[in-house]
Amino acid sequence: MARIPSKSEILDWIADNPGLSAKRDIAKAFGIKGADRIELKRLLKELEGEGTLERRRKTYRDPEKLPPVTILTILPPDRNGDQFARPMEWQGEAPEPRVLFQPRKADAPVAEGDRILARVNEVKGEDYQYEARLIRKIGTNPHKILGIFRKQTEGGRIIPIDKGSDKEWTVGADATQGAKDGELVEAELAGPKGRMGLPKARIIERLGDPSAPKAVSLIAIHQHGVPDDFPDAVIEEADRMKPAPLGQREDLRHLPFITIDPADARDHDDACYAHPDEDPKNDGGHIVWVAIADVAHYVTPGSALDREARHRGNSTYFPDRVVPMLPDRLSGDLCSLHEGVARAVLAVWMKLDAKGRKVSHRFTRAMIKSVASLNYAEVQEAQDGRPNERCAELLEEVIAPLYAAYEATKTERAMRQPLDLDLPERKIELTEDGRVRSVAFRERLDAHRLIEEFMILANVAAAEELIRLRRPLLFRVHEEPSPEKLDALREVAVASGFTLAKGQVLKTEHLNRLLAQAEGTDFDELLNITTLRSMTQAYYTPENFGHFGLALKSYAHFTSPIRRYSDLVVHRALILGHGWGQDGLSPQDIEMLEETAQHISDTERRSMAAERDTTDRYLAAYLADRVGSEFTGRISGVTRFGLFVKLDETGADGLIPIRSVGREFFHYDPNAQTLMGADTGLTIGIGQRVTVRLAEAVPVTGGLMLELLDIEGRDVPAGASARRGKPFARRPGAAKAKAAKARRKVERRRR
Repeated sequence: MARIPSKSEILDWIADNPGLSAKRDIAKAFGIKGADRIELKRLLKELEGEGTLERRRKTYRDPEKLPPVTILTILPPDRNGDQFARPMEWQGEAPEPRVLFQPRKADAPVAEGDRILARVNEVKGEDYQYEARLIRKIGTNPHKILGIFRKQTEGGRIIPIDKGSDKEWTVGADATQGAKDGELVEAELAGPKGRMGLPKARIIERLGDPSAPKAVSLIAIHQHGVPDDFPDAVIEEADRMKPAPLGQREDLRHLPFITIDPADARDHDDACYAHPDEDPKNDGGHIVWVAIADVAHYVTPGSALDREARHRGNSTYFPDRVVPMLPDRLSGDLCSLHEGVARAVLAVWMKLDAKGRKVSHRFTRAMIKSVASLNYAEVQEAQDGRPNERCAELLEEVIAPLYAAYEATKTERAMRQPLDLDLPERKIELTEDGRVRSVAFRERLDAHRLIEEFMILANVAAAEELIRLRRPLLFRVHEEPSPEKLDALREVAVASGFTLAKGQVLKTEHLNRLLAQAEGTDFDELLNITTLRSMTQAYYTPENFGHFGLALKSYAHFTSPIRRYSDLVVHRALILGHGWGQDGLSPQDIEMLEETAQHISDTERRSMAAERDTTDRYLAAYLADRVGSEFTGRISGVTRFGLFVKLDETGADGLIPIRSVGREFFHYDPNAQTLMGADTGLTIGIGQRVTVRLAEAVPVTGGLMLELLDIEGRDVPAGASARRGKPFARRPGAAKAKAAKARRKVERRRR
């Protein structure tokens, strides 16, 4: 009779031989045969019951260790370029282990989200616990789920927070991660539908109370995957930074630059200065300086700061917080052009003629000292003759020359004819505890337009300079509308009584002419919204395709390197082109330019979606106490399933489901963007004035449900089917077809 091993001996064997953990392997190792196998089976059962071993089919393993062959999900490369993977079935009490994926040359390529079957080996003395080799790819990472957990007897359900989604997921008792009822959670799909017909999910992160005011932006950050925590190495690198020295820079500290920003701005990355041109050959002309923070001095190619900045792509702005591209040591301090502090910049000197056309320009790497940090409102007040104390002393020599140069650019702008959309911007003001105090529309001042015009001039100069130097760069491209979208816009214009010429090369001046026709009419907002929707999205690319909306042949982003990685690339290209130092565009930057363009175009769209969703949720929270109230607005969208209405008071968008519009079937015309009543002939289209009642406001999803009360001041007709008091058919002829089918069935039986 063989000696039966102790429990500790069995555990030691499995730890040393993870690939031989079946019962027969253990029996063979200890020479156990025949009836003695019953005793071995009993010991294994006891170890399993104690939680020391976990049975997986016919093998046993330590639940605090990964099996030798396991399923992993590939994570995005870290800032050092290493690829880690996450084990899909970790059940241990200890934190989930880190697994370094080590691909071989012959392996199939893998990307973020791919699921692989891998062989793992435990390692010691590293900041990760396992190394993994690919066996084969088995699929991709499932879609992440963000929702509210509802606890049940065994496990629970996840209620989605996505607006318009009614899908739910069931969570097993072993996959809740201890989530509490009503808690906001992030989960992922974990299997096919169960007995209740709902897909299964496992919770991977608990995010806390969804009703907390400051959870609104947190939801968007997690839902859209916006990186919001800086790695320690990035913070350490930023904290070591010192102010840039003058060195070989041009000393411009004697010039009275000023910054003009929103009153609540934390960083100031651009400063301006202007004065009349003294050159007699340029009578009535102006000299305009634009100085931009020299972020490239601090964020050098290949550094931890650079990798993180590229990873983020841009800053993301929410009403209650900013998720910055750079740590505060840079964005709020060393790269911010604070009043009275010497700061390193890249500056452009521009000569404008009397009509505001840029005659020439030159770039320099310089040092400036801003004489004042001003906000838009106080600068405008000063220009309008009501200066406060600090603006009064700057009015004649600094503020007035800026406005004089801006007035000249109006002539050039009128000749260039950039697209002139009139779309007010909302501003959400919060209380200290994060609740919505008010929703208003931002006032557009000449001070805003002045800064915008000078920034556009500087961006054009940067693109032209790098084209002249034949250096690679990222252009900001905006292509003209597609023929299909242009035809849709033309149909709306014609239906509104206006014209948009056909059969010619489209220019922004044609669209501006259409908008001018509609200005002041009932169709003003309709045409502005429809024109905006016909536009393509702007993006970044190393190829120059021009900027349709601004009516410019060459355009790049140069003016905001604190919050946009694209601008940092342009700064580095200028540094390389002029030989201003070793921190210019690197060979690796150039090699990855196309990939970088695609990446930051994607991160920009991600931020826009996160910001839009957050605004919707804040607006829903603001209106939640006013359910049942009536509002006026305009129809901003028409779909087969209902109408979208933009409310006048807040600019919030709500949905009127088609089932609540009258009591008749509506024919949907996707080209004209209209719904037409089958009985009454009532035509509903974009831009019509409506009165609605707020039926539902859901802050967690940002959804608003509305009831239609009247259109253009007239009650909504009920429809013929409603007047007869009969249910109405949703599809024309459906009732007749059903009756005919029943008759045929009866006739067949009679035969």
